[in-house]
Amino acid sequence: MPARRWIAHLDMDAFYASVELLRYPELAGQPVVIGGGRRHQPVALADGTHRFATLAGYAGRGVVTTATYAARDHGVHSGMGLMKAALRAPQAVLLPTDFEAYRRYSRLFKAAVAEVAPLIEDRGIDEIFIDLTQVPGAQDSVGHDPTGGVRAVAQEIRNNVRRATGLGCSIGVTPNKLLAKLASELDKPDGLTVLTAADLATRIWPLPVRRLNGIGPKAGARLAALGIATIGELARCERGWLVGQFGRAYGRWLHEAAHGIDDRPLALHDEPVSMSRETTFERDLHAVRDRAELTRIFTALAEQVATDLQRKGYAGRTIGIKLRFDDFKTVTRDLTLPAAVADAAAIREAAGRCLKRVDLSRRLRLLGVRAGSLVRL
Repeated sequence: MPARRWIAHLDMDAFYASVELLRYPELAGQPVVIGGGRRHQPVALADGTHRFATLAGYAGRGVVTTATYAARDHGVHSGMGLMKAALRAPQAVLLPTDFEAYRRYSRLFKAAVAEVAPLIEDRGIDEIFIDLTQVPGAQDSVGHDPTGGVRAVAQEIRNNVRRATGLGCSIGVTPNKLLAKLASELDKPDGLTVLTAADLATRIWPLPVRRLNGIGPKAGARLAALGIATIGELARCERGWLVGQFGRAYGRWLHEAAHGIDDRPLALHDEPVSMSRETTFERDLHAVRDRAELTRIFTALAEQVATDLQRKGYAGRTIGIKLRFDDFKTVTRDLTLPAAVADAAAIREAAGRCLKRVDLSRRLRLLGVRAGSLVRL
């Protein structure tokens, strides 16, 4: 009998916020928002405690990077403007982002997972897919439960992550990637959910169609207009009718996704297409009047891209910039070099040449630097 396929999706719980709570354990259980600037750095007091900034009275263009679950209970969520978040939870603590720390913990948790299950698809700083099919014990039954073995393996992974990082995670284990991502969200935070095809009707079909990774706002609106609100209602639609409404490829995918069908393999050696860094300013900056500040930020972004490239063993042949103006118009410029580069000075120089090709008469609200056409060092 062939081995039953087991794919897990691991998602770190409120990752950035949880890393900050390790540093400031006195904030446990409180509404905390990550996304502030350097001026929101906590101040150490003589008695060993800290004085924290709050959202009360926040003014600026910053956005919420993430928030603790206590802050989410107030309606604060990732991507929300900090000024709007301040209206909902003025008492929430506001902390600056520390991406260096988050990347360090990301490496730690992924290494901890690899000790148990080495077949990993990296999906970003705080989530991965894991193939558990051939992990020792994953095919075992426990009593009359055929999922008992893989549940034990998943719990071992969670324990390993907790020991290595002090952080919690949620894991969904199912026969494929589509369902695993859904399952990891069902019992957050600190959840472990194992689903088989037999659980589809009770656990998946009652969910809104937008929970399927692949149904965006436009498709969701079209489905709603057709009277389809849940995954179960989508599953009851005939395949041919969906193809007629949405086209052959997408209509077929909708039908298969609603029935939990997904045969995609894990991308175990996923090569990055590009690496970039960007920042949104707390106030709009002018190319002339704020030249010194813009120069400092521009150089820092080039240095960050260079650090990312060198750490991951790549060089980029195409260097580009991204600008967003005060009217929200976004402009990009690229320059392809004769040879790939990975050092900060070369990236900064090429990005500067791109910058000269842009009209900078309007104020800027975002600046980014990118390296593409990557090659292995």
